Amino acid sequence: MTRGENSGAEGLPANRMAVPGALFGHGAIRGYHRVALRVASVDHRGGSASAGGNFPMGRTSLEPHPGPARANTVIDRQTHELTVVIPTLGRSILRGTLDALAQGSVRPAEVIIVDQGRRDELAAMAAKYTAAGMPVAWIPSHQTGRSAGLNDGMSRVRTEYTAITDDDCVPAPDWVEGIVRELSLRPDAILTGRVKAGGEEPVLSVVLSEKAIEQRRPSLRFDRLSGGNMAIATSLARRLGPFQEAACMRTAEDAEFAYRALRAGVPIRYAPQVVVTHQGWRDPAQRSSQYRDYGLSQGGFYGLYLRRGDLFIALRAIVHLGRSLKRWLLGRLRNDDEMAVNGRAYVKGLLPGLIAGWRTEKPS
Repeated sequence: MTRGENSGAEGLPANRMAVPGALFGHGAIRGYHRVALRVASVDHRGGSASAGGNFPMGRTSLEPHPGPARANTVIDRQTHELTVVIPTLGRSILRGTLDALAQGSVRPAEVIIVDQGRRDELAAMAAKYTAAGMPVAWIPSHQTGRSAGLNDGMSRVRTEYTAITDDDCVPAPDWVEGIVRELSLRPDAILTGRVKAGGEEPVLSVVLSEKAIEQRRPSLRFDRLSGGNMAIATSLARRLGPFQEAACMRTAEDAEFAYRALRAGVPIRYAPQVVVTHQGWRDPAQRSSQYRDYGLSQGGFYGLYLRRGDLFIALRAIVHLGRSLKRWLLGRLRNDDEMAVNGRAYVKGLLPGLIAGWRTEKPS
């Protein structure tokens, strides 16, 4: 579910709902290759391995839970098929994302960090993970906006598949492995998955359904794509074109990309076993500001397509307004400030955002 259109049942703020259902079956991994398989002895006194080195967060390489025959071994597994792209403003919280990727059941071929904060700390962080056996490219950028960071990073991908996450998301241990498995089965579709809440503060959006879904056409409510947990065949991404970089929709780039893909006949597969945990770190004032950005950006997305004569988007904007009004009113009635602030931000941001989007593009 796209960030700009509010995740969960009736689009409530993040930490409020879960939808039970059936899990995807886990079949054999197809198209997965063990490019690096190294077995090394571990020096338990210092926690270091004779091959692979130590990861910055203190765990040695990809160390499995030791059984009787594996207590003294470290096994590194890496796929050459997947690159992970992470846009960032230079937040140190990125370390948690990299640590999770480094300690996963399978490492990506490369991680590309596009750092619009241009922080030396992140450059050093990337070098440490690279030295420890997981290639991390640090790309300092003077551009602004998540879309620009994504487009820069994705232009550098040379692997068959591309995965995208954010610097405040922690992938599950089998995230890379699961993505390679699912995309090898269905390279014609965009892949997305669950987004769980973590951290001490409420999270702006989560997706908790355990029911596998394949969406083939745009929905009036929302399209099922989570920008911080998505993957795609690199060739398909290039065929669909870059993320929209218009300032009027700077936090709705995933919504616009999903809509454009579905209109082009590209399905979106929701696989609940592909999981990231979104860390909550924003305080109430920061969350309120982010809700305003989401509301304005969603309006910008709608305005852009309305200017193109898209009547379906007109219906969708009406549904969006009604759902946002419902959240605002329910929040007030229930004394739920988070829900009320969220709904109000979307209601108040829709019209000015729509006007900005309308003005962004002149009809051909």
